[in-house]
Amino acid sequence: MTMQQGTRPTMNMPVTTTFTIEGYRITQYLGVVRGIIVRAPTISQGILGGLKSIIGGQIRAYTEMCEQARQNAYDLLIDHARAIGANAIVGLRYDASEIGGKTGSATEVLCYGTAVVIDPLR
Repeated sequence: MTMQQGTRPTMNMPVTTTFTIEGYRITQYLGVVRGIIVRAPTISQGILGGLKSIIGGQIRAYTEMCEQARQNAYDLLIDHARAIGANAIVGLRYDASEIGGKTGSATEVLCYGTAVVIDPLR
């Protein structure tokens, strides 16, 4: 069971960027599953990020925000897969883009893959 600070366990659902899982065979393809989250920086992240962009270097406040968004999108992906009866996900991918306009910007993170049912090879 994998667990990161502040998140719930993934309960041993295999997730891979490949399209096979060694030692298992895919018995059913259930379709595309996704998790999507849109996050905007907090006021403090915005201030710290703005100051850091002036002097250069890694912007830890933004890195933290992006990592939280990725984890949230991943958790939603797992929830979606479980809801349709999957016990694994293959072909995992992430996509991110900036959205917003004159009122501010936010980051959209999409996590997607193919939900499958797998059985151990005999």
